[in-house]
Amino acid sequence: MFKPREVPESGHGGPPAGAAALTHALIHSPEPETAWPARIIALRDDWLYRLQRYDLAPDLAEDIGSRRWFRGLGTMLGLALCALSFWPDFTAITAPPAMPLDARQRDEFRSQTIAPLALGGDSGARMGPSALVVPLQSAPERALVQVTATLGQGDSFAHVLQRAGVGAGDAARVEGMVAGVVPLGDLLPGTQVDITLGRRDAAAQGRPLERIAFRARFDLNLAIERAPVGFLMKPQPITVDTTPLRIRGTVGSSLYRSARAAGAPIEAIQQYLQVLDQHLSLDSAVEPGDTFDMVVAYKRSGSGEVQVGELLYAGVERGGRPQAQLLRWGSDGQFFEASGMGAHRTGLIMPVVGRITSTYGARRHPILGYTRMHAGVDFGAAYGSPIYAVGDGVVSFAGWHGGHGNYVRLEHGGGFGTGYGHMSRIAVGAGGRVRAGQVIGYVGSTGLSTGPHLHYELYKGGATVNPLSVRFTVSNQVDQKELAAFKARLAALRSVQPGAALVSLAPRQATVALASGREIDKLGSD
Repeated sequence: MFKPREVPESGHGGPPAGAAALTHALIHSPEPETAWPARIIALRDDWLYRLQRYDLAPDLAEDIGSRRWFRGLGTMLGLALCALSFWPDFTAITAPPAMPLDARQRDEFRSQTIAPLALGGDSGARMGPSALVVPLQSAPERALVQVTATLGQGDSFAHVLQRAGVGAGDAARVEGMVAGVVPLGDLLPGTQVDITLGRRDAAAQGRPLERIAFRARFDLNLAIERAPVGFLMKPQPITVDTTPLRIRGTVGSSLYRSARAAGAPIEAIQQYLQVLDQHLSLDSAVEPGDTFDMVVAYKRSGSGEVQVGELLYAGVERGGRPQAQLLRWGSDGQFFEASGMGAHRTGLIMPVVGRITSTYGARRHPILGYTRMHAGVDFGAAYGSPIYAVGDGVVSFAGWHGGHGNYVRLEHGGGFGTGYGHMSRIAVGAGGRVRAGQVIGYVGSTGLSTGPHLHYELYKGGATVNPLSVRFTVSNQVDQKELAAFKARLAALRSVQPGAALVSLAPRQATVALASGREIDKLGSD
């Protein structure tokens, strides 16, 4: 099996040492009984040689885009598809139980497990009827059926009753009675109606309506009951307290967080910030340590419900002295500054709270790079700062205006007009009327602008003039009676004690609950 191989021994002289080695015949000698024919062996060797020379998996990082590279890409995709075809199935494999179970035992185990109802879960074992159980031919019906129906969006009151099982005739009569007390359009979606249906004479007939009760208004419950002849309506007024909610507190690092910490509703805080933002700069006019003051319309019913209304008063104080006293006044719900109500003043009204960065006249344009006429005054201000109308007027243009970006133009009469450019957002529409001091947009950097600022222009007879050379006269003169009513309203709101609207209504609530006919109100009074 071994034959000597002459290999010199390392580090010694003399004749070479003998080493054992396998001969080629011993390595490749096939077994006689499993030897293949010579032709098949030669064909096999030939194909093995060809496959060894055929480059099926080249390096895809080399010769990208060549035929060799695409051949390698095809090999990779083919192997990936082959691997995905053998992707295992992750479905649960049901294992046989440790012991054989018949159908009865299987049901017993299933009834003791916890499973969703949708998958057949139940509680306790089910017992089949025995021979002692006698099926009933008929079962007596309930004398009264109590259901609760909900008024949906765009739903009619009669349809709600019919959907709950009330006959069409009874539903129409009840709807007419309700409409005589409360306009049906005033019923809010989501109103729940407690319905009591009586005994029916035959199985094929509908149940007669015996009674309904629901909350018709914030201050009114309605109950309709069947009488010997027709139906009888029983209105049940609810005691409502309308004391406004006044909230005062000290401004910390954040006005919003300070107001929330003082217990102000989120809707009231949002209105308060919007009103202040329209009349002063929140970044500079309100500082930590100032006192915020807000009065909100507030309703409380004797049954415990609460409605938060609109903001009535917004104030800011610094060192005990008012910085802003804004009162909602008039049919359009505008806010007026108490110090300016009834005042008459003439002067330059700043269109934005900021500083002048470029005046009227010739200058080198920062973007175009050459000298040309600068037809207005630029005011540097923070992005999003409110922009005010400098006088009463009509909006003649509101939209995109070339290099001005978002642009608004006002016509004030007498040949005068003003323009406001580079706005981030426009707050008025063309054709509308605006008052002096009204917010018409917000500072931005649209159009040919290098940063947030307001480009303010003044027109006289269609030509631009220096805006700083004209003084607008603003008159807030009002009727003496209206001015007296304004001051009385302001004094009344400022006299409300903070938290007065949160005093308990428990005595009045108990009285209303005893007079109420709704079962839920009776339960709430226990």
